Amino acid sequence: MPDIALTAADGHRFSAYVAGPETAPRALVIIQEIFGVNRHMRRVSDHYASLGFAVICPALFDRVELGAELGYTPDDVKRGRDLRAAISDEAVMLDVEAAAAALPPGAAKGIIGYCWGGTVAWWGATRSKQFKAAVGYYGGGIAGTRDEVPHCPVQLHFGELDKGIPLSDVELIRQAQPGVQVFVYPGAGHGFACEEREVYSEADTLLSEKRSLDFFDSHLR
Repeated sequence: MPDIALTAADGHRFSAYVAGPETAPRALVIIQEIFGVNRHMRRVSDHYASLGFAVICPALFDRVELGAELGYTPDDVKRGRDLRAAISDEAVMLDVEAAAAALPPGAAKGIIGYCWGGTVAWWGATRSKQFKAAVGYYGGGIAGTRDEVPHCPVQLHFGELDKGIPLSDVELIRQAQPGVQVFVYPGAGHGFACEEREVYSEADTLLSEKRSLDFFDSHLR
């Protein structure tokens, strides 16, 4: 499906990838990694759409560079970090709110994100009241904002060998948020659910996806 144009509360116009039935009873905002709404994020969006969700994946990098799509080389990682650093957390949430508002009326809304998007999905639970459930994959900023209060149920996924998120951070999250489901995947690294990364783990991706879908089945009603 073609991208759509959205407008945030501050007047910023940005694009979003959309997929899935417009009359779906359940809907998701899917949040990108630091690599833009690239081929991987479109694949994830199309996959959840094939399962019956209406999906919007907002191009959060449009605030600093229109249409940014990166790969996974070291240079891409550096560029992605630079783009992410140029956007305030407040601006990100304005775009998330606009994406949530554009989901089908009456649908039960959830949010799921990966990498940077995993942190943003956590903020979707704590800084927004648009969502009935939130799922975050290997969000490096969650530990630093672990004391925020979620407004909906949250499920989090981490890799045991994630070089950017030590298990001590995961434990801090568990201690601060005993009501949050936290799963750690033995032997998995950062980005284990991305089929374009060397650390991709099909088994962990399938298991984490099953847990995510079961979670959404329980809460998106």
